[in-house]
Amino acid sequence: MTTYENILIEPVLSEKANVLREEGKYVFKVDLSANKLQIKEAVRRLFNVHPIACTVMRVGGKPKRQRNRAGYTSSWKKAIVRLPKGEKISIFEGV
Repeated sequence: MTTYENILIEPVLSEKANVLREEGKYVFKVDLSANKLQIKEAVRRLFNVHPIACTVMRVGGKPKRQRNRAGYTSSWKKAIVRLPKGEKISIFEGV
């Protein structure tokens, strides 16, 4: 059984994520085995908000080189959680 703290790994802080946040959408790196319902429930419980929708996608690893060895970065799962108008997650707002 995974806990809510283990489902949400970390927020994604990028330019695209900042633009989405202005629209009421928050981006998280989530556990590979988590589904949409678990992610919405984790956001609801951890941040005391009421998510409307959740979009989940797999992000593939990128090819990288270190000296003479070629390899890939790890694949991960990204979730975009949409909140109703007027609700915000305070840790993203810098409060």
